[in-house]
Amino acid sequence: MSIIEQMQQELQELKESSNLRTLPNLIHEGQDVIANGQRMLNLSSNDYLGLATDRTLREEFLKELTADSFLPTSSSSRLLTGNFTIYEKLEQTLAELFGTETALVFNSGYHANAGILPAVSDAQTLILADKLVHASLIDGIRLSTAKYIRYRHNDLKQLERLLAENHAAYRQVIIVTESIFSMDGDIADLKELVRLKHMYENVLLYVDEAHAFGARGEQGLGCAEEARCIREIDFLVGTFGKAAASAGAYIVCRRTIREYLVNRMRTLIFTTALPPVNIAWTLFVVRRLAGFRERRIHLKNISNILRKALKEKGYTCPSDSYIVPMIVGKSSDTILKAEELQRHGFYALPVRPPTVPEGTSRIRFSLTAEIREEEIRELIKIII
Repeated sequence: MSIIEQMQQELQELKESSNLRTLPNLIHEGQDVIANGQRMLNLSSNDYLGLATDRTLREEFLKELTADSFLPTSSSSRLLTGNFTIYEKLEQTLAELFGTETALVFNSGYHANAGILPAVSDAQTLILADKLVHASLIDGIRLSTAKYIRYRHNDLKQLERLLAENHAAYRQVIIVTESIFSMDGDIADLKELVRLKHMYENVLLYVDEAHAFGARGEQGLGCAEEARCIREIDFLVGTFGKAAASAGAYIVCRRTIREYLVNRMRTLIFTTALPPVNIAWTLFVVRRLAGFRERRIHLKNISNILRKALKEKGYTCPSDSYIVPMIVGKSSDTILKAEELQRHGFYALPVRPPTVPEGTSRIRFSLTAEIREEEIRELIKIII
């Protein structure tokens, strides 16, 4: 059997198990998407604050642009000629907002997670990672030379036992978690993780705030701000591609870590930097995050309403955030439920293996602050 024939066979097997993926053909109009001629409310976006669809915000930003400041490419790695002043302004702003020594910006959350862990670990490192961390973190772990153990999801008693059993055998141990988990929407206990970290001198803590930055915390700085433990986290990572309505990622950290990453992190060193105009837009949004408090309050309110309704209808819903999964089970049943919601004008998508474990396929409602409460209540009426 040729390689192409093997690919065709695997694709057919995915189709038969209702796990074949295809790229959707979509037209975006504000909070709506149009697919196959049908207009639907978008319930599958990570635009948690609704900033990506805020035309007024974009118009305000465009007024600041000139032919000189509209730079659509960096044309180089940051270590060559791609390190524009706007990068340093964004990093300084992030460090000031978080109250950390420094910050470093990356091209994407995937670049951050796939690059940081291989850079800072070696064969004398043990990584203890939550079972449900994002694929980018799993890839970063696999690209490293570190030993690793994946502890049961949010099972901090098991994590404490693993630390006790293993910390003395390694030069360093890195605990890796998300703050808000991307598929279940539940939240790690950051205060307890910090406590466990401080039990041993050689333990470091890595927290991915991709789904929290912008949408959680009084100033929009994430779950670490809520837990008041920002400076206790060694690698505090987040992304701009979700609530901040831009692209790229960051780490806020100590100066030594930043300098080490600049010298050792392959996904930073060997890539063309993001366009300066993109960084300028990110800085424009980040400086305004604290002012979006009312959006965060509204987002919390509609999320609470949907979560409560799903539980009342008998669905398992582990969420404590605006990522609200409706766990169905079989992939085929999940697809049918998604199609039914779409017929009623709600663009909600099925999430299936291997993204989630077998038997836990779900509709993943991803809410934004632009969604009205009455729209959530209409959705609830349709869910069966």
